[in-house]
Amino acid sequence: MDEAVRLSAWVHGLVQGVGFRWWTRSRALELGLVGHATNARDGRVHVVAEGPRAACERLLAHLRSGDTPGQVRLVVESWEPARGDLTGFEER
Repeated sequence: MDEAVRLSAWVHGLVQGVGFRWWTRSRALELGLVGHATNARDGRVHVVAEGPRAACERLLAHLRSGDTPGQVRLVVESWEPARGDLTGFEER
């Protein structure tokens, strides 16, 4: 069985006001992940997702794919064990 993890990804670029959070939520739900995509004041989007590591890695690949709304310049990721405190996937 694939271990449950928490992915935290800071997405840099033109990612606010272009449907990026909605697009991320859609991809995450397709992958069965829970979490949120939140606009930061500095123009980045913070994505937090929990679920099987393979599904989180797939979401990360989507974020880096170049097929996102807007324009992603950089994605900075960190990983930790799942906390189990998230339900659904929200746009914040």
